[in-house]
Amino acid sequence: MVKGVNFEGLRDMGDPLFFAKRYEEEGADELVFLDISATNEGRKTAVELAKNLSQILSIPFTIGGGITSKEDAEAVLQAGADKVAVNSAAVKNPELITTLSNAFGSQAVVLAIDAKWTGEDWYIATHGGKNITNIRVLDWVQMGEKRGAGEILLTSMDKDGTKEGFDIALLQAVEKICHLPIIASGGASTPEDFLEVFSKTNATGSLAASIFHENTVTIASIKKMLALKNIPIRF
Repeated sequence: MVKGVNFEGLRDMGDPLFFAKRYEEEGADELVFLDISATNEGRKTAVELAKNLSQILSIPFTIGGGITSKEDAEAVLQAGADKVAVNSAAVKNPELITTLSNAFGSQAVVLAIDAKWTGEDWYIATHGGKNITNIRVLDWVQMGEKRGAGEILLTSMDKDGTKEGFDIALLQAVEKICHLPIIASGGASTPEDFLEVFSKTNATGSLAASIFHENTVTIASIKKMLALKNIPIRF
């Protein structure tokens, strides 16, 4: 398990199985495992990881990274994953989204988007953030929804690992043209960041990594604070 800042300077954070079990015990609603170097290294997503996770978890989990075909997705789902996330492969071949949605249902297909602000607009990044495309995020979101994605995992590369808070402007721009559930990702540092994202956007979920890996705050403390602020939360 690794974490970086703006998708760079990755550092080892520990065993994903250990942390997965810990986060479930702390109250996580769902876990997402993204092999961010799988595409660059031509490596398929580890089916073995999905098998091991399914044996220790009772909460849903998503696997992404290196999924380029129906067969890849099927192997991960059969191994125990509840959803698959696609990014680079879907940008290269948008029909992949439709294929997976038709085969497994839209509820099992997460369109993972790495968004980069260029000074004029947000554009799609692929290959673990190493390749900035000429595809506008808003155009790609609409395309993904039409092709059958069931959920959007929206990561701000500009906020990733910075602990400066979620990218509210990005989320607000996407939600205006998207009818799918949106998971906010990138930049969380304090419980107040989670309060802000649920107060100022229509995000249905929020994802964080660094603050939990480093034990800066706990999932339970964030949920408690949100409940006190009348944000609907699952305990």
